[in-house]
Amino acid sequence: MDSSDRGLLGRRIYLSGPLFSRSEIAWGERVKGFLEDRLDGVRIIWPHELVSCQATAEQIFQANFQAMMGCDIMVAMLDGPQVDDGTAWEIGCFFMQGKMILGLRTDFRRAGETDSSRVNLMIECSCRTVTSSLEELAVSLKGLLD
Repeated sequence: MDSSDRGLLGRRIYLSGPLFSRSEIAWGERVKGFLEDRLDGVRIIWPHELVSCQATAEQIFQANFQAMMGCDIMVAMLDGPQVDDGTAWEIGCFFMQGKMILGLRTDFRRAGETDSSRVNLMIECSCRTVTSSLEELAVSLKGLLD
């Protein structure tokens, strides 16, 4: 059975987003836990758990890059006045591989070029969808992969 036949079972989802404050880390923990609770057979790979904060910049980069390359799907946390630049880089890298990206933006502020934009157009167009809640994200993931 190939990955297109197995739905979510055995899938690895890379959870991308900023990790520079306690609130960003707490939000990432909540997103990860929510998805693990609702998506049976899925492994959530979250960069915050890959290496120690005392690791070098190169070690952190390599660990995150290798983890990202081993994933089928990305969930990108897009809150803030602008998308985190590391998250934007990961989205671009993932997109260039033809892999599936789903955005999560709970922030109600407009952060794009037009009145209808949710985020920067390069980010928005790289995502299969940009959801507004955890519930909507879980439904989108299940719907895309069932």
